[in-house]
Amino acid sequence: MRILAVADVESQYFYDYYSPGKLDGYDLIIACGDVKEGYLEFLVTMAGCPLVYIHGNHDESFKKPPEGCICIDDRLVEINGLRIVGLGGSYKYREGKYMYTEKEMNRRIRKLRRSIRRHGGFDILVTHAPARHLNDFETLPHRGFECFNGLIDEYKPRFFFHGHIHRNYGAFIPQRTARGDTTVINAYEYCVVEY
Repeated sequence: MRILAVADVESQYFYDYYSPGKLDGYDLIIACGDVKEGYLEFLVTMAGCPLVYIHGNHDESFKKPPEGCICIDDRLVEINGLRIVGLGGSYKYREGKYMYTEKEMNRRIRKLRRSIRRHGGFDILVTHAPARHLNDFETLPHRGFECFNGLIDEYKPRFFFHGHIHRNYGAFIPQRTARGDTTVINAYEYCVVEY
C-alpha cells in the first residue's frame, strides 16, 4: 500500500505544479493538520483514493468538513484493512479550539481505548503534535505529548504520522525516526511511505 502523508503547508509539487497523473498510484492520503480545506479536496479528487485527516492547531478556520475527506479526530477507522487512530491538535499554549493540556489529551485517549481494544489494536497513529522528546521542542507551542509515547509503547503501531514540527525550523529535524518497532514520520509538507 502506498501512502501519501501531508501536513502544515500545501506542497507546490502537488498543488501549484500539478500535472495529470502526479497523484496516481496512492492507496491512502493521511493529512496531519494545518492544511486548507481546498487543498484536501484537491488531493482527494485528483488521487481518487481515501483521504483521512485530523485538525491542526491552526484549523479553527475550517468552515465545513472538506468534501470527500474523512475526519478521524478522536476515532478509530478502518481504511483498506488498516486500523487508523486520529488525535488532532497541539499542546495548549493559548486558548484555541484544537489545543490541549497533557491531561486533556490523556482523556481523549481513554475515550478511544474501548474501540482500540475491540479492534485488537491499531496499525497507524495520526496526530498533529509529535510525541514528547520525539521530534518536539521544549517551547510550549511545539511541545509533544507524553501520552502518545505510552500509546505507541502499548500498541506498537507500524507507523506514527505527525505534523506541526516544520522541517525548515532547522537542519537537524528528521523526517523519519523510530520508537521501538514504530516508524515515526514527520509529514511536514509531504512524505511517501510504503506499508
